[in-house]
Amino acid sequence: MAKEEALQMEGVVNETLPNTTFRVQLENGHIVTAHISGKMRKNYIRILTGDKVTVELTPYDLSKGRIVYRGR
Repeated sequence: MAKEEALQMEGVVNETLPNTTFRVQLENGHIVTAHISGKMRKNYIRILTGDKVTVELTPYDLSKGRIVYRGR
């Protein structure tokens, strides 16, 4: 997936799932399953329930995504 094709949306982490996967509710109300990006995993950035995150979605499957940024 090229970076230009990815859609970035803001959301809030609702639930923590196994294998560093999270259920995120986006600003528009949709709920997606997202995993942590490699750079966040490498730098040991922890994500907890209630954190504001930026999720990168592919235009082909809008139900799955990648967490690329954790807000404050």
